[in-house]
Amino acid sequence: MSNYRRYERYKGSGVEWIGEIPEEWEVKPLKRVFKIVNGGTPSSSEENYWNGEIVWITPNDLSKLTEVYIKDSERKITEDGLYNCSAKKVPMNSIIISTRAPIGYVAIAGVDLCTNQGCKSLVPTKVINHEYFYYWIYSISFYLNALGQGTTFMELSNSSLSMVELLIPSMNEQKAIANFLYEKTAEIDALIADKEKVIELLQEKRQAIISEAVTKGLNPNVRMKDSGIEWIGEIPEHWDIRRIKYLSNIRNVKASDGDNDKTYVGLESIESKTGKLLTNNNDEQQAVGETANIFRKGDVLFGKLRPYLAKCIVADFNGRCTSELLVLRTASNMLPEYLYLFMLSPIFIDVVNSSTYGAKMPRASWDFIGNLKVPLPNIKEQEEIVEYLIKLTNNMDDLISDISTQIQKLKEYRQSLISEAVTGKVDVREFENMSEVINE
Repeated sequence: MSNYRRYERYKGSGVEWIGEIPEEWEVKPLKRVFKIVNGGTPSSSEENYWNGEIVWITPNDLSKLTEVYIKDSERKITEDGLYNCSAKKVPMNSIIISTRAPIGYVAIAGVDLCTNQGCKSLVPTKVINHEYFYYWIYSISFYLNALGQGTTFMELSNSSLSMVELLIPSMNEQKAIANFLYEKTAEIDALIADKEKVIELLQEKRQAIISEAVTKGLNPNVRMKDSGIEWIGEIPEHWDIRRIKYLSNIRNVKASDGDNDKTYVGLESIESKTGKLLTNNNDEQQAVGETANIFRKGDVLFGKLRPYLAKCIVADFNGRCTSELLVLRTASNMLPEYLYLFMLSPIFIDVVNSSTYGAKMPRASWDFIGNLKVPLPNIKEQEEIVEYLIKLTNNMDDLISDISTQIQKLKEYRQSLISEAVTGKVDVREFENMSEVINE
């Protein structure tokens, strides 16, 4: 923050985790500035309580918000619903905080609204700049989480929240800080959005290149023929068409108690669309009562649950895995790396996805997957395609990783900038006369 000047004089805040603050600032408990209003939920069995016009905020609504203000909710309630539950309507410009599952999401009410019991509303009892206090609450989410209590889930109580320390600059300074942070965070957010778009485009290109290589090969001048498979189209003339069940065998060997020392791979252990193993040290624990399957080095593991269909790896060690992963051992005429790349291709994922069954946890069956016809080059050409794709995707993944690191640094800088401004570690009074930029 060396680009910003500091205040001339500081004093101790009396709060260890805040440290020094500008000499003219005050420290007050939250209850001296805000009234805390709890939320509530109407009975779900009463239809006339729901689908009304009253915005009813939940932690889930706050979690999806990308703006300072919140003006709408996934579900709304009626006047009858409001009257017959503990929720209370709070005025526009109240500050809304999630105080359970999880603690610390925050927004400013853009309309009169109410919340469920997972949120609390802070209604100002004094004249304040609500945008400044939004940023203050946002900056101390770590502290609010530390105040949470509970066994089943952590919750921030009214008594704990009421005693949270607030820093009170003058109104002009509150306005200047709010304007400064809105402008600077908007600039940072725009940079982050641009970089996230680049990552999205790189990921799309990565998938498209894989699909092209495993269905068309690497030679753009090769003679083509109709594959007879609608979702694949034309393939090189010299390639064969074979069913997956003739190119690989499914391994259904159940793990025993004696296999508990083997590394366990769950669905969450595999990164979607990249085939990267996120852990190989038992970070993903086997669910109690779940039957695990044994896999061997060189086996292809493919997630059959629909939300996880883009999860596939070639195992480079012996281990055990969730039964939601198909364990496949390829035949001599197919490289495991080639099957893995084919199964990660979007065209394959799409056709398998269309076959999934089940309401709550839709999954694909081996009967369907095994009977799919796929194009098959000879082993030498498979090796060439695998070498090309592994090198290219590794380079793209490195680039994506570099951009992701840049995004993380921007997010950390954003958080630090907010914290430094709302605690007076930097002086932004030069922004006092800026025009108001926060949407009303």
